[in-house]
Amino acid sequence: MDRRSFFKKAGTASAGAVAATALAAPAIAQENPKIAWRMTSSFPKSLDTIYGGAEDIAKHVAAATDGNFTIQPFAAGEIVPGLQAVDAVAAGTVEAAHTTSYYFVGKDPTYAIGTAIPFGLNSRLTNAWYYEGNGNKLMNEFYATQGMYALPAGNTGAQMGGWFRKEINTLDDLKGVKMRIAGLAGRVMEKVGVIPQQIAGGDIYPALEKGTIDAAEFVGPYDDLKLGFHKVAKYYYYPGWWEGGPTVHGFFNLEKWSSLPKHYQAALTDACAFANTNMLAKYDTKNPTALKQLVAEGATLRPFSQEIMEACFQAATGIYSEISGTNQYFKKIYDDQTAFKRDAYLWMQLSEYTFDTFMMIQQRAGKL
Repeated sequence: MDRRSFFKKAGTASAGAVAATALAAPAIAQENPKIAWRMTSSFPKSLDTIYGGAEDIAKHVAAATDGNFTIQPFAAGEIVPGLQAVDAVAAGTVEAAHTTSYYFVGKDPTYAIGTAIPFGLNSRLTNAWYYEGNGNKLMNEFYATQGMYALPAGNTGAQMGGWFRKEINTLDDLKGVKMRIAGLAGRVMEKVGVIPQQIAGGDIYPALEKGTIDAAEFVGPYDDLKLGFHKVAKYYYYPGWWEGGPTVHGFFNLEKWSSLPKHYQAALTDACAFANTNMLAKYDTKNPTALKQLVAEGATLRPFSQEIMEACFQAATGIYSEISGTNQYFKKIYDDQTAFKRDAYLWMQLSEYTFDTFMMIQQRAGKL
């Protein structure tokens, strides 16, 4: 073999390898660009379970992208007030928000369906509608008109019906009650005589304490215990029929979302799905202990009467009919969710309801 020819070929091969290496590094960097986002939350850090959803998203995105895509969460008020979260996303002030869609029902009633509407779906069916039904598709058709893309990123499970300073036994007892309750639930309660008030979470306790309001709903035992509502309003009603399975969303500026590499979009989607599942698991674990503590400290549990539930159900369906007559997005999404609910509850009453009812009977009999 010609030695000069061999070394010449070897040299050419080595140079090619070096060139290939030099080209590979920028290509990899291009595939995994350094991207830093800010995510404003509508919740304070003290409410660690619901605020924690934003932290879960950030941790999982960073881990999945080797730290190349980072999301920094900010509590309500650190960048913008909690009730301005989606405005900040749509305007591009921040890239993302972790919030509940129904906080923004004043902009369009369709926002309400994104979280929960009175007498809507429980948490399990909410997830089924979003992930396997048309929920994500239809809601994002609407959110796109607002300059955003959104993904389920938390669920509290069925909430409580709120704290009242006096007992509520009949519809007449609700007349004139000033209650902190927002969105379409506020409109429903207004139909039965309640005077709805829109008050941020941090302002509820002093409003109850001073008598500025007579009642307030927030989330459930774990968060309500932290906020101390039982110290200023004794009666704790259930169920929160306006929030059978409320979704907390990750909202993203549509342009920023669309510009993400596909594998970053996948990482963010998976991170939100984890936050969605994890938040519900946390509430289901923490609420029972918190409820026992609330009762031990003087809270009195009361169910809403059948009369009140039926009246509110009728009021809700009337409101949905009114809105559907003038709002095409609301009608399209509401009709789809209603059809899904109709079929889903046929199955649930045979499976979950029957099983859960039997197990609860065993519990009450002291067998668990």
